[in-house]
Amino acid sequence: MDHRVMKTLIVDDEPIARRVLREELEAIPDVVIAGEAENGKQAVKQIEELRPDLVFLDLQMPVMGGFEVVRKLAGGHLPVIAIVTALDQHAIQAFEAGAVDYLLKPVSGARLRKSVERARHLYNRPLDVANDVAKIASAALPPKLVANPKIVGRNGREYFLLDADDVLAFQAEGELVWIVTASQRLLATQTLRALEKRLKDRQFHRVHRNAIVNVNHVRKMSGLSSQRWLLTLSNSLELIVSKQQAQDIRKILL
Repeated sequence: MDHRVMKTLIVDDEPIARRVLREELEAIPDVVIAGEAENGKQAVKQIEELRPDLVFLDLQMPVMGGFEVVRKLAGGHLPVIAIVTALDQHAIQAFEAGAVDYLLKPVSGARLRKSVERARHLYNRPLDVANDVAKIASAALPPKLVANPKIVGRNGREYFLLDADDVLAFQAEGELVWIVTASQRLLATQTLRALEKRLKDRQFHRVHRNAIVNVNHVRKMSGLSSQRWLLTLSNSLELIVSKQQAQDIRKILL
């Protein structure tokens, strides 16, 4: 059995619920309680400052709810999130479909131990942790109603969550796919085809076999020939539109 120490944060607006979780967790070997938060705003701050490995996160809280907390997370160090909930049946269905960890109140000691073991298993798999966090950020609504889905990007060994609205383009270079934002490039964790399928019916459109653009960030479209166009994005990046995509892009942008 893995006995890695797990630094843990408890987030719940009810003092009794926090105390019960703390007492149960303190009985589990190699679990260290790094802190507690009584609302979502405190939780975001403590996740940034304490960099816990595992967060037990209540969904329904004042100031900022659990889903909003997850959407505020950006990356660098993303903790394993275990949702704690009593009432949100829609969220439970979403978690079951996506295999995201959730616990129903009142939480048993056996169920807590299972969550801790899952977190230990994920400790050296940051991509899986990032994908879990992205799923939770989208779990409150059906996929087509999620206004701004999260995109997972990688820089070295760190994984980051990006709002889709902040992505200017996806560019393929051989087997690598780059996520282009206004200030940086990160490696995508999915193929261009998978990203196109996931972002279908949103503001993203294929302009070339090697590129997908966010049309909301197109600042200029210039004609190179009767069938070729040059797109200039808001960060001054220039992309050529292929002959196959030229007509569709013209309809969208002109």
